[in-house]
Amino acid sequence: MKCFVSGGAGFIGSHVTDELIALGHQVVVLDDLSGGFQENVNPRAEFVKGSVNDHGVVNELFRAQSFDYVFHLAAYAAEGLSHFIKKFNYENNLIGSVNLINAAVNYNVKCFVFTSSIAVYGKNQLPMHENMIPQPEDSYGIAKYAVEQELRVTRQLFGLDYIIFRPHNVYGERQHIGDKYRNVLGIFMNQIMKGQPMTIYGDGLQQRAFTYISDVAPIIAKSIHEPRAYNQLFNLGSDQPTTVQELAHVVADAMGVKPQIQHLPVRQEVKHAYSDHTRAKDIFGQDSFVSLAEGIRRMAAWAKKVGSRETQHFDNIEIEKNLPDVWRRYKS
Repeated sequence: MKCFVSGGAGFIGSHVTDELIALGHQVVVLDDLSGGFQENVNPRAEFVKGSVNDHGVVNELFRAQSFDYVFHLAAYAAEGLSHFIKKFNYENNLIGSVNLINAAVNYNVKCFVFTSSIAVYGKNQLPMHENMIPQPEDSYGIAKYAVEQELRVTRQLFGLDYIIFRPHNVYGERQHIGDKYRNVLGIFMNQIMKGQPMTIYGDGLQQRAFTYISDVAPIIAKSIHEPRAYNQLFNLGSDQPTTVQELAHVVADAMGVKPQIQHLPVRQEVKHAYSDHTRAKDIFGQDSFVSLAEGIRRMAAWAKKVGSRETQHFDNIEIEKNLPDVWRRYKS
């Protein structure tokens, strides 16, 4: 079968591409390399440099290739920053998704697999489960929820099957550690390699459940072969919440340094976020996860091998009011 992967040069997308190829599928990757690296792309995949926002590129690719399945992983996944880049957020995370959905309908794709986010839940009761009414607290979560709803109504009208995953705090090799706006594990490792303290917003007692990439990518890739997964949505990730303060100590240990932490003012974010994964376990049979210590050890070994990345700055801030000082252009 022929599969299309958006964001296949990025972190999760490149690992999903690997899994699809291992399953025997042909894969075409579309990525604009704004957040990924071409070196991440499996050499057995066909790589096309371009953006999901470019309707012409998307339409021509779908017309020429006759894809069986779409895996949409391209996104600018910066929840906190999305408050300050609303237009950019919706253009990249919503309009680009609609371009792919339109093409999937017009060119008879069998199933559209979409990676959403637990950001759709907002400040819901914990643990978050799929039957809760989403109450997103940021523009990123709003965009993701809008795409979920678009897939639902598209199926009703046009018959396009879909599978939605809401992964959370996924980490591992190939994560863009130079991005200072997202992925706290990568931020910590990059700061350590630059001789900087790890920065934590607030007291560090906020909780997240961190999930190693090998516990996520295989499930996303094989989901198209599980009929019970069609037209369903799934939380995907670890059941074990950890405070950011505890996380910093685990990262420092894996990197072989004493923890040095700088606490910054509290920012606007959901205090605690972790999910129930009963539905995914029932359908996909996953009952064990790579431990946090082991996963961080593996990622740290990779990070030390590739070295620190140049800090990536976002230059097109749309709202300056209340922007955290550390996110301003002159801060590294």
